[in-house]
Amino acid sequence: MAFTLTALPYATNALEPHIDARTMEIHHGKHHNAYVTNLNAALAGKPEENLSIEEICKNISKHPAAVRNNGGGHYNHSLFWSVMAPNAGGAPTGALADAINAAFGTFDEFKTKFNTAATTRFGSGCAWLVKD
Repeated sequence: MAFTLTALPYATNALEPHIDARTMEIHHGKHHNAYVTNLNAALAGKPEENLSIEEICKNISKHPAAVRNNGGGHYNHSLFWSVMAPNAGGAPTGALADAINAAFGTFDEFKTKFNTAATTRFGSGCAWLVKD
């Protein structure tokens, strides 16, 4: 199974003014596409080339660095595009809001801590928050 770069579920300018069209074009069309291309190259001719990205990620530590890095990058970016949407966002409700408030006090405090975690980490800006 060769992996492909799926189209964005919205226009490249749909997230403006928060993310401009040129950034989306570069990040999707070049950056994410490089993960897909390099993942396909790393898997070419190997039995794992027939696995889904989910199957690869389930056992990601068993794969060589080229598969880990590019497979993870492809999976993460696919998720990234799907969780953003034009005119979306805002404070969560229900069980998610309750969990955030229990762990961080308020949604605004969560956002502050998350932003700090993301902007002070070298690399992709991936952030993990753990309740103190």
